[in-house]
Amino acid sequence: MSEQATATPDYTAIKIKQQATWATGSYARIGSLLQIAGEGLAEAMDARPGASFLDVAAGNGNLTLAAARRFCRVVSTDYVESSLNHGKERAAANAMDIEFRTADAEALPFADQTFDFVGSTYGVMFTPNQDKAAAELLRVCKPGGKIGMANWTPEGFIGQMFKVIGAFNPPPAGVQSPARWGTEAFLQEHFGSQSADIRIEKKNYVFRYESAAHFMHVFKTYYGPMMKAFEAQDDAGKQNLEQALMDLLESLNVADDGTLAVPSEYAEVVITKR
Repeated sequence: MSEQATATPDYTAIKIKQQATWATGSYARIGSLLQIAGEGLAEAMDARPGASFLDVAAGNGNLTLAAARRFCRVVSTDYVESSLNHGKERAAANAMDIEFRTADAEALPFADQTFDFVGSTYGVMFTPNQDKAAAELLRVCKPGGKIGMANWTPEGFIGQMFKVIGAFNPPPAGVQSPARWGTEAFLQEHFGSQSADIRIEKKNYVFRYESAAHFMHVFKTYYGPMMKAFEAQDDAGKQNLEQALMDLLESLNVADDGTLAVPSEYAEVVITKR
């Protein structure tokens, strides 16, 4: 008899490790630069004043703030307390009345059919149990409501960056790539049977830094997943990983003035629930 081809992931242990990873550094220093994606998604969802809006795996609150600017009644959730605290600080600075709750995207603490809008920007896609996370988005959304996401694609820069990192620091056995959330096949499989409509628009977010070296400095200093990837390497591994990432950055750089401008494709998704 042959052994089972894939191991059953220990999702509890994986999530504990993920929480520690995302709490490392300061994601807000990276996440706040992505605000434009939150604004674009809120518009694509047609978020309207007075509507109930849940931001799942909200990070430091880009979509949260975008929905609040449209006078939605927003609940912002994440399972990393430090990320929520950054969101609270931003909300306070903008005099916004937003509810913040610590919550696991795979087990949301809300009743069925609670929210008019449910969204996530580059957040829910990183859950280890993708089936449960997708089911939770559907469960808490009202019939006729909308689920919106901004998800990195496998072909885009971030998708490629995680492939490079994964070659040096492989993910846990049985855990699927987060970039699957940026594919039509995944979205149809997990949302199609309960959706009246799925709209997917491919967009680019452009990472702009002083140089490739500047990008690496910022991400190695503040971005938890990259920090942990480097910590797992010996000296030679660190040098090889940095060189592989620098090569990727330079191959995708479209700037012609010595700075860095790297377009990264993502899928802007709006799903209308039946």
